[in-house]
Amino acid sequence: MSKSIVVLGASGCIGRQTLDVISQHPDLYQLKGISIGRNTAFLEEFLKKSSVEHVCLMKEEDMNRFAGEYPAIRFYCGNEGLNQISSLDGVDVLFNAIQGFDGLMPTITAIRKGIDVAVANKESLIAAGDIVVREATEHNVNLIPIDSEHSAIFQCMNGYRYEDVRRLIITASGGAFRDLSRAELQNVTREDALRHPKWHMGNKITIDSATMMNKGFEVIEAHVLFGMPYEKIETVIHPESIVHSLVEFNDHSVLAELAVADMRVAIQYALSYPRKIDNSSESLDLCKLGSLSFKPMDTERFPLVELAYKAGKMGGNMPAILNGANELAVDSFLEGKCRFIDIEKINFEVCRRGEAIYKKDCSLEDIVIANSWATQQAQSIMESLEGE
Repeated sequence: MSKSIVVLGASGCIGRQTLDVISQHPDLYQLKGISIGRNTAFLEEFLKKSSVEHVCLMKEEDMNRFAGEYPAIRFYCGNEGLNQISSLDGVDVLFNAIQGFDGLMPTITAIRKGIDVAVANKESLIAAGDIVVREATEHNVNLIPIDSEHSAIFQCMNGYRYEDVRRLIITASGGAFRDLSRAELQNVTREDALRHPKWHMGNKITIDSATMMNKGFEVIEAHVLFGMPYEKIETVIHPESIVHSLVEFNDHSVLAELAVADMRVAIQYALSYPRKIDNSSESLDLCKLGSLSFKPMDTERFPLVELAYKAGKMGGNMPAILNGANELAVDSFLEGKCRFIDIEKINFEVCRRGEAIYKKDCSLEDIVIANSWATQQAQSIMESLEGE
């Protein structure tokens, strides 16, 4: 029996790879709906060769135009449309590949509908992880990670009890600037930062990889997904990006997941879970690879990792504050409004200010407010940095 899938963020890097995986297994997966934001050119090309029942766009005028051209498809728009397409009847898995905080409510909506969620939207787990996990438990819904690091941990822990785990070890490629000193970061460009040495990803996550904020966020995600205390979650630099994460158990044995740097491996596992099926990715040739290297995470060189640990340990609304600050900071850098090194300054300063509004026990509304507050603060700080 095939699984019915809705893919949010279908026009993005992860979304496109998800559509590719689905198309390779038409006997196993039925694509029921997609969201594509503002990328109408992608949608036009997609509809020439593929069929889908439901489509969500960002703008109402785009929705109306496509609805007139494709009367057999039901169209939606905006955040309300995202929630509608995330709670369709008969859907087995919502694949949430939306970038940013806007992905939170579709995750919650799908969970409350009883739909399993494959989570590529990191912000859902960073800003409101406790709430998302609580909702998933209450509604008996599976949360299946898409990040290669968390997918690796998820697979290594399959069949084991969490109390049998001594520590989680999350690997990091080091991003585009892993070999640069802090002094050399002063004048790096947008183009420099987007040249990831191993992975092909969207702009936001590629910049987060370069600042290592992405790795800090993955620590928070690992805490949320696997219930591990932060003291049991470590990060290491692994330039080859072959070992995606490791799990050490109480007997000091270690399990690791190794694979080529191809997100379709993790994507397919999320869709086929708990099965493992054939895909089109390259087989790992250990003899050709030769060797693997690891070195400790340098938090002086990458201070945002330590900031993420601090925010995660504080919990409450602090991860949402950090998330809101970082989204604005990265967007500003990509738009040429601040320097690469300013991303760190903005994040640290917003979190410092955020201690004044820190709240330990939070509702979903509290999280939304904190994220919005942080974005406003980051905007103010960013503007003050202009001209420095």
